[in-house]
Amino acid sequence: MSRNGPLEGILIADFTQLAQGPFATMILGDMGAEIVKIEPPDGDWMRNFALGGIYAGGETISYMCFNRNKRSIGIDLKSKEGLELVRRLCDKADVVIENFRPGVMKRLGIDYETLKKTNPDIIVVSSSGYGSSGPYVTRPGQDLLAQAITGFPTVIGRKEDPPTPIAAGIADLTAGFHIVYGTLAALISRMNTGEGQTVEVNLMSSILTAQLDQFTAFLQNRIQPERSSAGIANPWTGAPYGLYKCSDGWIALAMNPLAEIGEVLDILEFKNLESKNEISMRDEYKRLIDAKTINWKVDDLLEKLLEKDLWCAPLQDYEAVSKDPQVLHNEMIVSIPHPTAGSLETLGIPVKFGGTPSKIRKHPPLFSEHADELAREYFGLNDSEISDYFAKGIISKPKKI
Repeated sequence: MSRNGPLEGILIADFTQLAQGPFATMILGDMGAEIVKIEPPDGDWMRNFALGGIYAGGETISYMCFNRNKRSIGIDLKSKEGLELVRRLCDKADVVIENFRPGVMKRLGIDYETLKKTNPDIIVVSSSGYGSSGPYVTRPGQDLLAQAITGFPTVIGRKEDPPTPIAAGIADLTAGFHIVYGTLAALISRMNTGEGQTVEVNLMSSILTAQLDQFTAFLQNRIQPERSSAGIANPWTGAPYGLYKCSDGWIALAMNPLAEIGEVLDILEFKNLESKNEISMRDEYKRLIDAKTINWKVDDLLEKLLEKDLWCAPLQDYEAVSKDPQVLHNEMIVSIPHPTAGSLETLGIPVKFGGTPSKIRKHPPLFSEHADELAREYFGLNDSEISDYFAKGIISKPKKI
């Protein structure tokens, strides 16, 4: 039985940068796969971008949060020698994952058709902005761009608001999950058939899939949904769905019988209503509820609503979430020892395996931190060759601590 997760023994050559690819390979690494992160000579793009300008020990939080459980080596893929090195790795790998623009892997000679000649059961997973072909194939792909082009910002916020994007990288993260399950499915298929294959993921299709229910509703009548003026949280839903201000905070109410909400809040207009999703009067009913919840403390109202098993929850800020007893019980706040940051607090592993538990085995690597050991282990180089490749810049020297 594996001690490092269910994917122990799987070798993944990781050419990804930014968010969606590194997020996916981190998840696969959490599940025990060996992730060899191939970085360009100037490092993963995310090493030079810090969300909120936040750094830890000289490393950007945006890089650190997506790159645990990996080893890093910087290789110049523009050099003949560098390409030869990565081909050696790809010949040993179970999976290659990349998110270059379409056509780059073929131009480098490390595309699926080339790699399968020497590694017949290789799996090559590619992630792009809009797909490997089609009218947008040459366009740059990024999370906000994918949100915009699929209409997501048009259905968020109030009627009077401008289009409002989601603050989280929802397209990146959704695409990352698609990379993960595509990789796992291809590995299972290879177990059954003995054959590798290509897997393709793109941001545009991923973020559309995140709107599956909403877009299906639109396709039935082709009418753009209208956002609520009163703050109903979703343009397809009615009262009481939304956030409500209390005297000391906010509370969320989902699809609940309006009659029962009215009983708790003493709203006579709701007494004989059977609806739990009132569309036509949603703004008026939202304002009736607003006028009542402002007189309650969050905990008191939660207690009354939960007594009736109504769907409700407090709105928590990040500080409250970090101390939430269920979040802590689920081990979703963890601390990772790091050579320069000392200790990196981040989110834990959300999927739990009973027989092969996932572990955080490796900190997010410093740039090319594992160049020396990887050069020997997977590229077959000796001390003299490693020194020569360092000197020529074909392999990047490890960042000094």
